[in-house]
Amino acid sequence: MNDKDFAESFAAKLSRAIEQQEFEQSVNQLQDLRPIDTADVLALIEPKLAWQLLEHLPNRSTIFAYLDADIQVAMAHEFPRASLAKIVGEMPSDERTDLYKHLNQAQRDALLPALAQAKREDIRRLSAYEERTAGALMTSDYATLAADMTVAEALAALRLEAPDAETIYHAYVIDDARKLLGVVSLRVLILAAPEQMIDDIMVNSVISCDVNDDQEDVAKTVARYDLIALPITDASGALVGIVTHDDAMDVASDEATDDFHKSGGVSTMVGKLKDVSIRVLYRKRVFWLVFLVFGNLLSGLSISNFEDVIAANLVLVFFLPLLVDSGGNAGSQSATLMVRALATGDVVMRDWFSLLGREALVALMLGATMAVAISIIGYVRGDAVVSLVLALSMMSVVMIGCVIGMSLPFVLNKLGFDPATASAPLITSVCDASGVLIYLFIASRFLAI
Repeated sequence: MNDKDFAESFAAKLSRAIEQQEFEQSVNQLQDLRPIDTADVLALIEPKLAWQLLEHLPNRSTIFAYLDADIQVAMAHEFPRASLAKIVGEMPSDERTDLYKHLNQAQRDALLPALAQAKREDIRRLSAYEERTAGALMTSDYATLAADMTVAEALAALRLEAPDAETIYHAYVIDDARKLLGVVSLRVLILAAPEQMIDDIMVNSVISCDVNDDQEDVAKTVARYDLIALPITDASGALVGIVTHDDAMDVASDEATDDFHKSGGVSTMVGKLKDVSIRVLYRKRVFWLVFLVFGNLLSGLSISNFEDVIAANLVLVFFLPLLVDSGGNAGSQSATLMVRALATGDVVMRDWFSLLGREALVALMLGATMAVAISIIGYVRGDAVVSLVLALSMMSVVMIGCVIGMSLPFVLNKLGFDPATASAPLITSVCDASGVLIYLFIASRFLAI
């Protein structure tokens, strides 16, 4: 049984138990589950009932944080203000701020006065950062030390900070102005002599990001240096937060999903596919489809300019879809490779020229292989001249398709657009139009009208 089946089965069992007035037993059953599994079960139950169960669980804030934002908001409607404030106050600062952003203004106005002043100010500060930046992603729950502490004093301080810190595996050394001076790991602290100074054992060259950096760059930095957490500083160099590894990987997953959507000609969607409305699905997909309709008119114009050639050699029509699709397929392959390489940083703009020569050589080899196959069919369906036309057209179409597919992501990146916009539908349409033109032009040079 997979996780979804288990959650559905458990939720149904739970609902029956509650109907039979076995509320306490239901709570006990939930306590036996891991927090994320409990969240999956509660997500399938009516929000009011889910809240009643959640309120009796000891790790309620952890469970609540695992729920999707829309379910959190639906449950927040059922919370008494004091209860909502209590559970929100127990959540990590970044997750607390994410929930706050999803609440309507009336819920925000009701929630903030019920929170402690420090948490109110923390929410206001974190929610003020622009979306998709390091500031919007970071948490303020981190451990700090002073450079003039001894190791014994530092360990004692970490014991006090640990309950509220998201991670204590790395502690950040700051001065009175909160300037980031260094970082020390818990491993180093444990192995060091109690009388050693933090200033002597800390790492001075700290990898960090600016609070206004794009969240994708933050995720790449975390992945590149294999960090547990990445410190975030403001323009003055003061430490304002950290981005943990799990949050960075969530960003990487979201960005990959975004690229997948764009590669299919679909605008970025928010939420799960099964929950997205028909109106949203239509709106996210209609632009590219309508745009490409007009783009495909180029293929029709090419055909209309060679009507006499087609009329005199109807065998050309049989091979037309095969040739243009081959160019589109080859172009889509090249585009996919380049988009991913640009996204991961494997290639940059200055690599375009060297990659162009290599791609042209690969395209020539692919086109030649495909030309041999289609020329045999062309000879059977037509004659030696048709076979030659098909072979030359196939080589040309595949080469042009690969070059376009490889180059378009670079062009879009240079213009400041997301390379993922060089989607399969766009590449296919461009290659189709050029493929029709190339095929019929070659045919008109070799075949008599």
